Amino acid sequence: MESARRITINPITRLEGHGKIEIFLDEQGRVDRAFFQVPELRGFEKFAQGRPAEDMPQITSRICGVCPTAHHMASTKALDALYQVTPPPAARMIRELVYSTFVVEDHALHFYFLGGPDFVVGPQAPAAERNVLGVIAKVGVETGQKVIAMRRKLRELMVLAAGKAAHPVFGLPGGVAKPLTAEDAARFREVADEAVAFACFTLEVFEKVVLQNSGFVDLIYSDAFTDRTYYMGLVDEKNQLNFYDGSLRVLSPDGHEWARFQPDQYLDHIAEHTEPWSYMKFCYLKQLGWKGFAEGEESSVYCVAPLARLNVADGLATPLAHEAYLKFHGMLGGRPVHHTLANHWARVVEMLYAAERMKELAHDPELTSPMVRTLPTAVPREGVGVVEAPRGTLFHHYRTDERGVITAANLIVATQNNAARIAIGVEKAAKKLITGGSVPEGLLNMVEMAFRAYDPCLGCATHSLPGNMPLLVQVRDPSGRPLTALRRNADGSIHRE
Repeated sequence: MESARRITINPITRLEGHGKIEIFLDEQGRVDRAFFQVPELRGFEKFAQGRPAEDMPQITSRICGVCPTAHHMASTKALDALYQVTPPPAARMIRELVYSTFVVEDHALHFYFLGGPDFVVGPQAPAAERNVLGVIAKVGVETGQKVIAMRRKLRELMVLAAGKAAHPVFGLPGGVAKPLTAEDAARFREVADEAVAFACFTLEVFEKVVLQNSGFVDLIYSDAFTDRTYYMGLVDEKNQLNFYDGSLRVLSPDGHEWARFQPDQYLDHIAEHTEPWSYMKFCYLKQLGWKGFAEGEESSVYCVAPLARLNVADGLATPLAHEAYLKFHGMLGGRPVHHTLANHWARVVEMLYAAERMKELAHDPELTSPMVRTLPTAVPREGVGVVEAPRGTLFHHYRTDERGVITAANLIVATQNNAARIAIGVEKAAKKLITGGSVPEGLLNMVEMAFRAYDPCLGCATHSLPGNMPLLVQVRDPSGRPLTALRRNADGSIHRE
């Protein structure tokens, strides 16, 4: 919708969940303000209360059908901490193997189906062509068949080891539900080889289509899509990327290590801010305090997701991915990279790392050990589980009574971590791109690219809301004619209309 002073993009497209962008123009047709709004509210934190903690890996995997494995894994790790139990080595390997498989599949989904069309087809191409069919038309049917076949094989592996692809059922406190057989491991090794080749192929596609196109490279470097913030992600003891485990490292906008902490210390470092125009909460660095939607050293806004992970990591632990990591930072001017659209490149580098990690784990002889669970014996009280979801750092935090029944749950998902930076990016892109005159649909799609680079999941990101949800109750007669109405505003006040 567009008027003389207001442009509404509703719904925004190629993301998980529902959102819109409101752009307000001044008298000259330039952007005065732009808001990235999330109008949906989901109550997973609230209705987790009163549930047995063991149910949480199944409950939370239903938050989103795109990345249920991330919620399942973070929840399972939270149960490990809750029951103070350490899984056997084989169980940990199976978990990480399944998780690496999931990351390859999920990153492929975003590149080819969600984010990739903007680059492969073009940001201002007709809307009907900016989709996976448009991508296939550009890169060839053979490539489309390769993508579909690879995702199918990866999802079959997840069914093999995790019971289901959409909603895994294998994670238990202290381990996993079943061991892998020698035949299972052989199948993982076979597909892992194919996944490495597929990731290398996808990297070649990105380099050919994007990096060899000066227009796209200029777009990546442009000020409209450059936001200087802090960055956060999981790293191992060598400061290398790890999706499954590690310490949380925070890098400042100028590239120095600002903080490093264990996942169960997250409340000392992360806080959440609310705004009346969105149901999504905005995370910030607690020690710096909320300073608004601002960039730079004085801001407290931080970023997660692929770009952030490659920024906070000193390197990648697998050879081909590390080579791609060095090329990434070499071409983009070193760490940290502040170009939001570089998320797409970082995502493909991570796809290669996850595929190589699959291969390493599938060849480990301890993978098929029958010892896959340590039974819990401790009285449960509190547990925090963290993984790197494809979209960024994911926190699950549970408190229970002595029976293991949830009394409080806190979930901070990647899109909440990214929310403030997304808001900054959307408004900045709108102000840089809309400078008066006509505003074609393709230009609005470029504004959408400011959020799409993060692959946001808005259904995941709205779990609770302080205060009251606006509500309108209308009473009508049998013919449908309105008789009266009651409206509850966000501040809790009630008015009769």
